[in-house]
Amino acid sequence: MKDFAGRTAFVTGGANGVGLGIVRNLLNEGVKVAIADIRQDAIDAALATLDNREVMGVQLDVSSREGFSEAADRVEAAFGPVSLLFNNAGINLFQTIEDSSYDDWDWVLGVDFHGVVNGVMTFAPRMKERALSGEVKGGHIVNTASMASFLGSGAAGIYNTAKFAVRGLSYSLRHSMYKYGIGVSVVHPGLVKSYIYASDDVRPDTLKGAMKAVDPAAVERLAGLHEFGMEPDVIGARIMDGIRENRANIFTHPDHKQEIERIFAETLADYRDYPEDPGFEQRIAFERMRGESFEKTRREADAVQ
Repeated sequence: MKDFAGRTAFVTGGANGVGLGIVRNLLNEGVKVAIADIRQDAIDAALATLDNREVMGVQLDVSSREGFSEAADRVEAAFGPVSLLFNNAGINLFQTIEDSSYDDWDWVLGVDFHGVVNGVMTFAPRMKERALSGEVKGGHIVNTASMASFLGSGAAGIYNTAKFAVRGLSYSLRHSMYKYGIGVSVVHPGLVKSYIYASDDVRPDTLKGAMKAVDPAAVERLAGLHEFGMEPDVIGARIMDGIRENRANIFTHPDHKQEIERIFAETLADYRDYPEDPGFEQRIAFERMRGESFEKTRREADAVQ
């Protein structure tokens, strides 16, 4: 998609980090932008830096389905139909799965996965309906995953789980929304100059019952590390390039290419050449037809303009 000017965009987690980088790049393209964020003070601070262009703020907890619907109605009443959706809000919990509680799962999945689900389920049907009616031509949905959607580590187990899920959701959605001229991309940032290390600051009180005490020294170490992260505006510009090219995956950081090559090589190496079992020929015939259909879908989704 290349025609950004005049469209309306909805950006979750838009008040800082990658989200604010996306917002600034969208505004430079002449897009009307809604900044959705859980923190009103962060929204106000972001708006104060944006020269009163066509931008508005809306406070939103992305884990709330009702909140998402209300925010969508408010934004579209002010700015018109949303045809650019950025499900970008995210938090992190730097601990292993076995050391986590159900409260931890509900919090991280609620934001990092269900927040994306809620954004898609709120806007994708509207975008489809408007495309079919001819009211709005085209559009794009961008879901922020992470390099953690490929690189599983022990220390961020629930985060890894959520980001792997966002990648799968995005692939499936791409293979259905292309029929309406709407592209879908999933973004895989690496280290970003952001405040994700301080996610506990926005953890709901209702999900704090079984949380571990925050380690101030660990937070300080993570803050120092994130100072070397990529600037959000650079990431935002690279995401815009990915939308223009309708890429399924948008890799903003060149840092991990060799690591991904090794992981895929190791994955293929785990295959074994087993002898043919009963039903093999019939099964392979079915898989051949499925594969041909899948390849056709991929080509058509890649061709969306």
